[in-house]
Amino acid sequence: MAVGGAGALVAAAVLLPQANASQTDSPEPAPKALSPAAASELASQLASRLGSAFGGAYYDADKQQITVNVVGNDNNVIVQAEKAGAAVRSVRNSISTLRSGAQTLKQRAGVPGTAWAVDPRTNQILVTADRTVTGEKWDTLESTVRSLGEGVARIQKSAGEFKTFVEGGDAIFGGGARCSLGFNVTTAEGSPGFLTAGHCGVAASQWSDAQGGAPIGTVQAATFPGDGDFALVTYDDPATQAASAVDTGDGQLVEIRQAAEAAVGQQVFRMGSTTGLRDGTVTGLDATVNYPEGTVTGLIQTDVCAEPGDSGGSLFTEDGSAIGLTSGGSGDCTFGGETFFQPVTTALAAVGAQIGTGA
Repeated sequence: MAVGGAGALVAAAVLLPQANASQTDSPEPAPKALSPAAASELASQLASRLGSAFGGAYYDADKQQITVNVVGNDNNVIVQAEKAGAAVRSVRNSISTLRSGAQTLKQRAGVPGTAWAVDPRTNQILVTADRTVTGEKWDTLESTVRSLGEGVARIQKSAGEFKTFVEGGDAIFGGGARCSLGFNVTTAEGSPGFLTAGHCGVAASQWSDAQGGAPIGTVQAATFPGDGDFALVTYDDPATQAASAVDTGDGQLVEIRQAAEAAVGQQVFRMGSTTGLRDGTVTGLDATVNYPEGTVTGLIQTDVCAEPGDSGGSLFTEDGSAIGLTSGGSGDCTFGGETFFQPVTTALAAVGAQIGTGA
């Protein structure tokens, strides 16, 4: 029995290191397949957990994966992100560095015709200058970008001109302007209402659903320019049944179930009364746009086209998540361009309204 016990101890001494080696060399957890909404939620959680090591995140629609940028080589941070279900990429710039750079741009180069947004796919600030940015304005923009340091920001030129799309859902009319209804909502008091662009809300206090028609809604709050581009309009008839859906034409409706954050790389759809249903991809977050009327911050940047009259129109996903409200941009639906959207989640929080069926 003594010999047998010694043999068992030797066997354990041999097997234990082998078992430990197997655990150490185990493959990294595979990234989880996630919906865009789940990916955005995971990105927000990891941004909080990883702190200064977080360098942004973006969504791969084909793989249904979220990639998280990580600064530094702290293995604990990498393991934490991988265990949460993200793919991990090592980068140079933290999200705080990029946001600091964006603040510098606002202070030194906030001239009309410029815009910038954080692009996590390149781990840089993408700065866009429209065709009006020339001469001293261009020199100022270029020197400011250089001052941020190598690899922090890059400039691209736009053939169009940044403007709001006042004149895009269903058409609404007010004060000689035409805009688009974004999403129906319920106010904190339980009244029916809808969201549209803030620059529409400051253009007229009452809106109708037909040109020259009687008003159907009154603006209760509007922000533009500044910390967003959104307005809350309440229906004048409190008995109005405001469906939580987007009319995409030809009798087709997309039921809106909830509001959600945007994710870079996510496929989105835009509905506007001028150009109808269009689709594209989210290309940047926390965008700043310097319109002729003033600077607007906190927007979503996309490659979805839009034209005058589409302002306030809905940006949403195929599965029924409300993402944004059309603000403005450059170009048109013939040649393309950049278009910016007010995040719906921010607008809802600001006006105290709710959206969606909750299904």
